[in-house]
Amino acid sequence: MRGRIIRAQNSFFYVKTDEGIFETKLRGKMKKSDEVLMGDYVEFTPLSGDSGVIETVETRKNYLMRPKVANVDALCLIFAVQSPDPHPLLIARFLVLGEFSRIPEIFICANKSDLATGETFLPFIKAGYEVVLTSAENKEGIEALRKKLRNKTTVFAGSSGVGKSSLLNAVDETFKRTTGNVSEKIKRGKHTTRYAEFLPFEKGYIVDTPGFSSVDLNFIKKAELDAYFRDFLPFLGKCYFSPCSHSHEPKCAVKEAVKEGKIQGERYDAYLKLLEEIDS
Repeated sequence: MRGRIIRAQNSFFYVKTDEGIFETKLRGKMKKSDEVLMGDYVEFTPLSGDSGVIETVETRKNYLMRPKVANVDALCLIFAVQSPDPHPLLIARFLVLGEFSRIPEIFICANKSDLATGETFLPFIKAGYEVVLTSAENKEGIEALRKKLRNKTTVFAGSSGVGKSSLLNAVDETFKRTTGNVSEKIKRGKHTTRYAEFLPFEKGYIVDTPGFSSVDLNFIKKAELDAYFRDFLPFLGKCYFSPCSHSHEPKCAVKEAVKEGKIQGERYDAYLKLLEEIDS
């Protein structure tokens, strides 16, 4: 039988098929040769009841590095406009992660718009990313968000305390996700989601994921980082020196674009900080 892994817990993989959900384990030979991810399409042998053994994993079209989810159509990065305040460098990190993972659609959800304006997100709009302003509190922007989530597999990823679980409940009240509050002392939210989970939604899935605080990008090479800044792409290959790191070299097309306002200064500063952090 063929199906898709919608939940992984301990050594069990729960596979959704047209005939229901099967609790499966890996065939012994696969434990050494293949890594199985949530979102994978697999072929398995049914056993007694609703159990089975996974035989093969189909080739993935992509997979998100963190959290590890395969065959993703869209990535929705959720940040709060306030409480906790958005950190532009963290936003840049996860945009790079999405671009590296070859996710076809990447957009930002700026939640808690009832608390403040979304000016922090302007550089990302100018860089070519759609930003959906929402408020789980007063339901602003929820219908616009629903439209973007239909008929696809979308990963919901965000820092703890940005209102991700509240947003999910606003999108579909049957989800009944546990919500938490932001600590007044450390200005961080509590983790209410412990593991990634596929939630069926209008002919697709929303993948709820645990909150993050950062991500290491050392799996990316320094020389490749510029390719994951989509606002840099029109200027790559036009620098006087090749290769060009766009940091210290003269006659750099990217730096000229920054001076001319074609690339936002905040985006270029984030690029330099990430370039410095990457080891290889």
